[in-house]
Parts: sequence; C-alpha cells; structure tokens
Amino acid sequence: MHSPKNSPLSRRRFLATSSSAAAFGILGGRKTMAAPERRAGPVVGEGAHRYEVIHDWVSLPDQYSWQITHNVSVDRDGNLYVVHEGREDLPDHPAIFVFDTEGKFVKAFGQQFQGGGHGLEVRTEGKEQFLYVTGYQKLKTFAKLTLDGEEVWSHKAPLDSGAYPADENTKTDFKDRSEFWGRNHFLPTNFAFLPDGSFFVADGYGAHMIHRYDKDANYVSSFGSSGKEDGQFNTPHGLWIDTRGEESQVVVADRANKRLQWFSLEGEHRRTLDGFILPANIDQLGDTLLVPDLSARITLLDKDDKLIHLGEDPEWRKQVLADKMAMRRGPEENWKSGRFLHPHDACFTPEGDIYVAEWVASGRISKLRRVS
Repeated sequence: MHSPKNSPLSRRRFLATSSSAAAFGILGGRKTMAAPERRAGPVVGEGAHRYEVIHDWVSLPDQYSWQITHNVSVDRDGNLYVVHEGREDLPDHPAIFVFDTEGKFVKAFGQQFQGGGHGLEVRTEGKEQFLYVTGYQKLKTFAKLTLDGEEVWSHKAPLDSGAYPADENTKTDFKDRSEFWGRNHFLPTNFAFLPDGSFFVADGYGAHMIHRYDKDANYVSSFGSSGKEDGQFNTPHGLWIDTRGEESQVVVADRANKRLQWFSLEGEHRRTLDGFILPANIDQLGDTLLVPDLSARITLLDKDDKLIHLGEDPEWRKQVLADKMAMRRGPEENWKSGRFLHPHDACFTPEGDIYVAEWVASGRISKLRRVS
C-alpha cells in the first residue's frame, strides 16, 4: 500500500486548537524545508536485491524534534509519512510528519497521537487517500484521517470480542503503567487491508489477538491468543495480506516468538516460518515480502521464502543481548553506516526503494535506494 496499501503489489481531531497549529506553523498551505545534504552510502544485499543505504534521509525543522520514530508509509504521489511515538508531556507537538520525494519537509499534524503514536498506513479509496493510524500506551485507539490530519473516525477496543473489560474504552485516569499495559488491555500496533476496504488490526501489546473489521470499521471477528503454539502469539506486532499464493492469507509478524505465521482470512492457521530475531512488521512488492527486524536488520523473502538479510549488525545485536538498556541508546557516533540498530517498520516505494524507520530515541529514517 505504499503504492498504496490496498494494492496487491505493495503496502502505515486534526489539531487540538487553531492556536497550537499556529504556534507550530502547520496551517496555511504546504510548507517545505530543504532536503538534507546527501552522501553516497554503502551498498548492501545481493543479486537482484542490492541497495544503497542513505541514513538520515529526512530531517525536521528546528521547532520540532524526533521522539522515537515508529512507522512509515508512502502515498500515491511518493510523499513519505512518518509517525513517532511522541512525548505525553508535549501535547501540542505533532506526531506525524510528511516529506516529499526528495526528502523535503512538507507538513506536520497529529498531536492527538503524542505519547503513543505507533502504526501508520496510507490507503487509496476511490479518488481519495486516507491515513490510518494506531495509538498504543494510554491512547488505546485506532483512527482514520485525511492526508491533512482531519479525523474521519476513531475507535477504541472491540468490546464485542470479549477480550477486554467494559471500562477499557472509558478509563482516562492512569496512575501507573500497569493500568494500561497487559493482556486485558487494548494496545493496537498495525493494520492490514483487503481490497474491499475491510481490514485487520493487530493488538500487538495487549490481548495478543488479531481483530477483523468491515470497510466501515464495524467489528467482525477475532483470532489468536497469547502463547507459543501455532496459532498463538507473543507480541503479534505487524501483519499483512500476502497475495503471493493462490489464496490470499494474513501473515503476522509474531515478534517475541521470532517467527512469521500465515492464516486464512477466517483466522485458520496455515503455516509458520522461523529464522527471524524480532520481526516487527511486513510489506510486499510483487513476489517479495519485506520484514523489518527490530534486532538490527532488514529481511526480504523471495517468492520461495528464501531469506535475504540487509544491513545486519551482529556486534550491535550482541550488545543488546548483553545489555537490554543498549536498546535505543547511543552514542550515535558509534553507529555504523550501512548497518541498522532497531528497524521498527519499513515500506516499499512503487519503484522498489525502501524506507526504514528505526526505534531509536533520536529518530532515524533511512532510504534504501535500489541499485540492481
């Protein structure tokens, strides 16, 4: 859908007040900022999958700051949308940023996702395009916006699933993390769309379930539970509709179980593929699946599910395993060009390039320019 996500070939309240909008200078037309200077980057990959890695592809104007970059998506004009988690104590700061094809800043919006911005997808519906966003942490919501940030609808937990307490959709006063974090809470992470506009939402950090909705965002059904067996999940963080076979299937990035799982559209388990570290999400271009792996690499799956790893940094992974606090930590001068730290999301462009968002406190968006 990053050519948009409803395509089988590839795949993430507008403002609190007009005064806060004016304070950040985001109304009144398209504002652009010069793209950062480019240097030739190292080339990674093999065969038909070789890419020049260009880190820090985009940068923000001085009035904004990155607050842990999470997800990326591309609209039909090639504009790049980025969501960061954002800080709860900066409620007037935008959580969503838009850049043109050259990496120039265009606009920002989405203050309502500060403190929990997570999933992000652009979808074309008829002649229009819309942005779908998930908010976890205390936000517990998923929403549909216009590409200018105007809210079309937003929803909380699907109580009809029976997975959540009745106050999950009404409680707003949280004293500590345990009050919104756990299997009985709704902490949505990502979307997957069918051609008719119906979609799936992954409750990746909450009930460890996949929820299905119709095109009007009415709840339909759910599948999955917490566990290690086939059909069960431990952080079903990302998902996609895999159209490579005769039967379209839901493929889920079962992150903490270190695997991908495929299901029928009704939620029946089809198969499992191991060989990952912490797979975070999925995208598709033609016969190739794209899997950002939170533990230091990007993985491609060809039509036969052969794994091709890009930008892997084994030394960084050893450091993370030895010291969990190394995650998101610098110093940035030790980051190696052409190597990844924590890829949280990635998407294809229609031309076959790749954008990568990394889960690092200072934010990092890289472009992998296809050279083969």
